[in-house]
Amino acid sequence: MPFWPSPISTRDVAASGVRPGWPTAQDGRIWWTEDRPDEGGRTTIVRRDADGTRHDLLRAPWSARTRVHEYGGRPYAVTPGGEVVFANLKDQRLYILGDYGEPKPITDEGSRYADPLVRDGRVWCVRERHAEEGKVTRAIVSISLDGGELREWATGCDFYASPALSPDGRHLAYVCWNHPRMPWDGTELRVARLSGGGAWTVKGGPAESVLAPAWKDDTSLYLVSDCSGWWNLYEVGLRGDGLRAIHAAEEEFALPPWRLGGHPYTVLDDGRLAVLHGRGDLRLGVLDPVSGTLTDLDVPYDGWDAALAAEGTSVVGVGYASTVPRSVVSVDVASGEAHALKSDLARLPDRSYLPVPRAVESPAPAFLYPPHGPATEGTPPYVIFVHGGPTSHADTALDLEKAFLTSRGIGVLDVNYGGSTGYGRAYRERLKGQWGLVDVADTIAAAEWLAAEGLADPGRIAVRGGSAGGWTVMAACCRSGVFAGGVSYFGVSALAPLAAHTHDFESRYVEWLVGPEDPEVYASREPLALVAGVSCPMLLLQGLDDPVVPPAQSEAFADALSERGVPCTYLAFEGESHGFRRTETRMTALAAELAFYQQLFT
Repeated sequence: MPFWPSPISTRDVAASGVRPGWPTAQDGRIWWTEDRPDEGGRTTIVRRDADGTRHDLLRAPWSARTRVHEYGGRPYAVTPGGEVVFANLKDQRLYILGDYGEPKPITDEGSRYADPLVRDGRVWCVRERHAEEGKVTRAIVSISLDGGELREWATGCDFYASPALSPDGRHLAYVCWNHPRMPWDGTELRVARLSGGGAWTVKGGPAESVLAPAWKDDTSLYLVSDCSGWWNLYEVGLRGDGLRAIHAAEEEFALPPWRLGGHPYTVLDDGRLAVLHGRGDLRLGVLDPVSGTLTDLDVPYDGWDAALAAEGTSVVGVGYASTVPRSVVSVDVASGEAHALKSDLARLPDRSYLPVPRAVESPAPAFLYPPHGPATEGTPPYVIFVHGGPTSHADTALDLEKAFLTSRGIGVLDVNYGGSTGYGRAYRERLKGQWGLVDVADTIAAAEWLAAEGLADPGRIAVRGGSAGGWTVMAACCRSGVFAGGVSYFGVSALAPLAAHTHDFESRYVEWLVGPEDPEVYASREPLALVAGVSCPMLLLQGLDDPVVPPAQSEAFADALSERGVPCTYLAFEGESHGFRRTETRMTALAAELAFYQQLFT
């Protein structure tokens, strides 16, 4: 089939990778991070002053990005005087930066730092160390801003997150957990006394995910817990006494903490909480912690990243909608006025070319994006999008990769297969021990549903996904002939090598997803062992510097397909990691994907 003409180019899509994030608000000024695809994918820090002027604070080649857990997280904090402390990507040291000055190091090389906050002349953060023999250790530490004394405050657990100091500076709250759990499985909220030592568990355990502590006052904290089966907000005393649900609902008030430093709620000056809540996409609302009354704000953003900041009665976050690009947004809670400060897009395409999703059950929850453009005869082709994680979810944010396809006559179905977040713990745990089965079955069922509903041409349905989504793509193509082709970005093809060679954060994740290492069970799940079932062409794309899913995963599957005579294109990119950041890489990958669909659907 000839594709429809579209004004959305590969460069337009590649240029949309600004990814504004991690906002901070202080003294009338707002800071956030921005990626620069045209500058090798580096990340800078931007400050917006009260008069609206913007300043890029980091010149090339500096890049504010931490590699803690490899996925990183919040890489900077602002001092009371307006200086910025940040983790530099190249050496992972912490630096302090004044107005337009040269960054000055405050830590030595050899460690990584994330989730920082500055208080009383010190930066408090998570430190990660990698020993030569491969052992990884983490701690909550504080470091003098002048590069002096470093003190350890919490050690002995495998993972730490969310350091938070009490208003009087006497106590430190933090989240911790140990292998083999992931932070959405089971964590503990602990409090340490800074003078005299001693620490105790306030909330949490092996089967409860506690996240995002924030101090209400010197003797009580707010937190998010899924003890009810949903991530809801609670208030608890310093010693774990007086636990109270602030607003009980079968909704999520947080997202899974793949990256450190997320703030799914924030405390306003009047004591109310600006919160995110919902199923799937999270809406922005204001919660009265006394009455439990929750009022949504009438703003043109359907979802938000879990990274809120507040000053006075204003809240700053990163919001999005299906036709509104992901943007740093300032919202005045009193008036309800919202102002976009920075968009992910340099240029917004004609809105008539942007698809508007429709929530459907396929049978898993999914978002349907029909082809959006000139009328055409016949039933259109479709591409099923499979999100990564797999403990993550598909949202309704404006995505030019989807618009790139729908504006050319190709529909998209974005599936929240069993195991996705946003629908409670029970739905999340549908994938426990079932990876390669539940996700694959839901993806195949989605394709069959598209055909049965008459929405897609049964012979022209493809599937694409990245990381864990790439695993599902490969496995689905192994198990079903419903797909005309599959596209995997840095996907997992074999379990034992993944468990042996992936990074520490996910090194025990396979145990939860599939089970303890068992050659027979692994062979019944992994695409590499099931490759004989693939009959459709495949496109595999991989970054050669990927520490999460090593290149050998894609290479082995490509070789196995070639040995069996199955058409396969394998594209590898130097200097790219887990998620492509450079303009030229993203353009090349998308052009290859479009050419692949052209061959499949003609």
